[in-house]
Order: sequence, then structure tokens, then C-alpha cells
Amino acid sequence: MSKLKVHNAMWPGLVGKEEGTDHPPISLERMLELTANSEVNGQKYDGVDYFLFHPHTDPDASEDDLKKIADLIASKNLKVGTLVAPVWPGTVGGPAFGSKDDRNDFVLAVEKACRIANIFKAHGVRDYGAIRIDTAGSVEDWAKNPAANTALAADTIKRAAAIAADNGERLAIEGEICWGAIHSWKDTLDLLEAIGLPETVGFQADLAHTYLYLLGYNAPEYALIKEGHTDEEFWPAYRSMVDKLRPWTIDFHVAQNDGSVHGTSAHDKTGRHCPADDPNGKLDIVKCSSEWLKDHADRKIEHICWDGCMFSNELLEERQTWNTILDTMLQVRCAQ
Repeated sequence: MSKLKVHNAMWPGLVGKEEGTDHPPISLERMLELTANSEVNGQKYDGVDYFLFHPHTDPDASEDDLKKIADLIASKNLKVGTLVAPVWPGTVGGPAFGSKDDRNDFVLAVEKACRIANIFKAHGVRDYGAIRIDTAGSVEDWAKNPAANTALAADTIKRAAAIAADNGERLAIEGEICWGAIHSWKDTLDLLEAIGLPETVGFQADLAHTYLYLLGYNAPEYALIKEGHTDEEFWPAYRSMVDKLRPWTIDFHVAQNDGSVHGTSAHDKTGRHCPADDPNGKLDIVKCSSEWLKDHADRKIEHICWDGCMFSNELLEERQTWNTILDTMLQVRCAQ
């Protein structure tokens, strides 16, 4: 059996949540509690991945405050893995292909994430994982000048990568269809190749988002299958896509998708994350994960993380949700 660590994401309690609505943010403390309380046949989650922004974390928090967060996580017998840099407009960053100020803010967001990563490493709560980024700019803005905007994004991410490398970190670009230059498998590959730093900048594959890549949701010209496809059509197309992106893949999100998109509050529509046992789920989670995780150790992937981003609060608060997910994650690990 693989030694992959099994993590749960904390940002489902934050991303797409809004105070004063029926889906307010869920505190980091509560998300940690829900994770730590899950158990399947005596096995538990090994750690968490999380987003470095309010209300979970102040990206400018003092070292002492960050050590308190590290203590809290460690007190639940959990480790920290991948950290999500606050690159989005309205957090710290701005579009990687935006104005000069936007691009400087993007780099600053990565710098702040690296500072926190170093504090966690020194504490001992973090031994592995990456810094997760995207391009933080819309597909519509990117499409105004695709070649120039991809070149700008590549230049910005190269600058951020230099800071990451100086701090012993790698940047993982999560391929979400709502972000320009990474809204299709082909455009993502073009961006990664334009950056050209495979030791420092790689791909974060998410099963939900990459299924939308396959369908060409935001880039019909790069669709590899159509809705209503058969299994016989799915697997050759899926393997073709994965074979292109796997060499770049350094971080991995286990997820389920029903072929649709979803967005709440300020988060644009992206691949819908469904419960692990969703009857409408289109993916054989274990089999699909195994395609991405071939030779994972060669790419220094030490953990996998479940992404339940934009799950309803009701679903997030149900203990069985996390036990079912944990069971699925353990099956994924066992298959490697």
C-alpha cells in the first residue's frame, strides 16, 4: 500500500461562504474538529490543506499567532500540507496577466504564503505539500489577447517561482475552468511550458475540474468527449489528457463531479464538487485517481487531499459526509 498521507481541505468552510446568508463561513476550528472526528476502521485523516486568508488566517498574522494556529492543528494530530496563496483580487493578489500593480500583488501573495509556510515548517506541523495558485484572472479578460496574456501570466508566475524556490517551496497551479490561461487542458499545458520551470512550478490536478477540461466546458475547441459519453469513449480520452498533464502534476485533489458547474457568492462557476457517494457522480474516483497518481513518488507527491469546495453548510456539518470521504480516500491510497 502507498505511504500517501490523506488530507482534508479547510477552504470549503471559507470559499463561496458569506456572512449574513444561509451559507456563512465555518471557522477553522470547526473544520478541524469535523476532520479530526472522522474515522473509518480505526484510520483517520493525516492532515489538512488550507487557504491563507480571513476568516481562517490573516496572511499578515504575527509569527506568534501563526504558531498558535500550528499548535491548534497539531493538537488534533493533524499535519499541514498544501497552502493556498491568497492570489485572488479582494484578498492580497491580483490577476497574473493584469496590470503592473495586479502582477506585483500576485507575487506578494506568494511571498506571504512562503513566510507562513516557513513558520509552519519550523514549528514541525508541516513537512510536505506545495503552495497552490491559479492565474486569478477571468477567462473573458484573458481572451482579449490570449497570447499576450499567457505570456504575462508566465512572467508573473516565474517571478513568484523565484521566491518559492528561495524558500524551498513549489508552486502548484490548480486547473480550474474559471481562470484564464488555465481554463482548458491545452491552455494549461501551454502556460506550464511557457513558464518552463518543472522543478518549481507544476500542476495541481483536481478530479472535478479536470473532468470539465475533458468536456471542454470553457473551451469547446479542446473537448475530448461529449456529454452522454460511454465508458468506451471516456477512458481513452481521459488517459490522453492525463498523460499530457501528469508529468507536470505535483499536487492532487480527490473529488467527484456530475458534469456540471457551480459557484456561490464571489466565486465564479467552476467544476462542481459533489459528495463522494453522489449517485449522479460521473467519475470512478479510485480508477481516475490512479491515472494521475502513477509514479507519484517520482514527482514528490506525498499526500492527497479531498476538495469539497462549495459544499453546502448542511453537508459540511454532517459527520457521515467526512467518514464517507475518508473511506473513499483510503480506497484511493490503497490502490496505489
